Amino acid sequence: MADKSEEVKGKIPPQNLDAEKSLLGAVLIDEEVLADAAEITHPSDFYDKNHGLIFAGMMRLFEKHKPVDLLTLTDELKRKDELELVGGSAYLTELTNYVPTAAHASAYAEMIAQAAVRRRLIKASGDISELGYDESTTTQELLEKAEAELFSVSDQSTKQDLVSLESILTDSFDRIEELSKNKGSLRGVRTGYRDLDNMTAGLQKSDLIILAARPAMGKTTLVTNLAYNVATIEKNPVLFFSLEMSKEQLVDRMLADASGVDSWNIRTGNLSDEDFAKLSEAMGEMAEAPIYIDDTPGLSVLEMRTKARRIAHENPLGLIIVDYLQLMQANGNHNGNRVQEVSEISRGLKLIARELNVPLIALSQLSRSVESRTPPIPQLADLRESGSIEQDADIVSFIYRPGYYEPDNPEVQNITDLIIAKHRNGPVGKVQLYFHPERLRFMSLDRKHE
Repeated sequence: MADKSEEVKGKIPPQNLDAEKSLLGAVLIDEEVLADAAEITHPSDFYDKNHGLIFAGMMRLFEKHKPVDLLTLTDELKRKDELELVGGSAYLTELTNYVPTAAHASAYAEMIAQAAVRRRLIKASGDISELGYDESTTTQELLEKAEAELFSVSDQSTKQDLVSLESILTDSFDRIEELSKNKGSLRGVRTGYRDLDNMTAGLQKSDLIILAARPAMGKTTLVTNLAYNVATIEKNPVLFFSLEMSKEQLVDRMLADASGVDSWNIRTGNLSDEDFAKLSEAMGEMAEAPIYIDDTPGLSVLEMRTKARRIAHENPLGLIIVDYLQLMQANGNHNGNRVQEVSEISRGLKLIARELNVPLIALSQLSRSVESRTPPIPQLADLRESGSIEQDADIVSFIYRPGYYEPDNPEVQNITDLIIAKHRNGPVGKVQLYFHPERLRFMSLDRKHE
């Protein structure tokens, strides 16, 4: 019978016993419907625990490639000493007569799964209420635990979204055919840097892209430029998590980029009438750019996922930027093991990119070991605190400015090497950009005088 322990304030939790009986009866009529039903619901989803035992018995038979019918199910439940518990063979026979057809089994499974989600949500709400009375933890910890409770509800969906190879091949052929018709077009999001786009075919959906460099190489400047380019070239919304700089500092950088006004003059207010005119025009353009900035310090992956999902629900995102990875907080307790913490963070960022189907650029620090080489060109081994960053990333890129290390060499001043050191689905290599330090602007070499 139903588990009455789930009753809350005298109310019976959401459930649909008719759907449970109908699904079990449908499987006994036609075992072929079990495969689809098992993708939608799970034995633990059944409100009547005995119904859950029956469904679990069906699943065991299915997994052993045995027939699922009245006789085999009776034998399986008897073997597990569960037959009498669920009502005996008489109840199983009753289930076969509960529905005239198995045609709507998937609909019954969906009803069961939806009711289970509602019950889990009610339980999570109760657990969150209890957390509110716990004065031994900080409010920030309580909020993270509350978010974890809610996400545990959504993450318990059992549907696997299995797709046949035939279906995938059909979609792939259509996509390849479309690309063939539009030769020269990019599959991914345009960055505004032609050579980079040619090497990557644009920023690809669900990719985790690591951009790493030593301090003062221009990591934040480059992603700020990228954010503005992506938001203005094709009007793709960009979500920018700035954990290092305030939103005001970030906007000042964008203003210098968009207006061409010296960034130091913007910071100090030393502006001419011409500068004000340029800034005014740039502000008008920037106001139309769909860029969303969150400068909350010390975000966790869970908090970032919550914010990203909220924005993505309102505006389909073209790009997410995180500046920078090592300033994020891990959700789990790793006893001060920073390598494990960074590993958790990099995996979490990859999952966000996949879940929202959007490219995610995360800035990362490099270890000091790079400075011991001559020349100090970054390598994959220089990624700080975790080898899992390299493993989780689809693209790992480095910024290297030779002029920073050779200030007396006029040939390399303002030249920047953007090194693609790992590219899961494409070539590796180097793209050269020109850096305008006053404008805080990276440009393609052929446009450096613009």
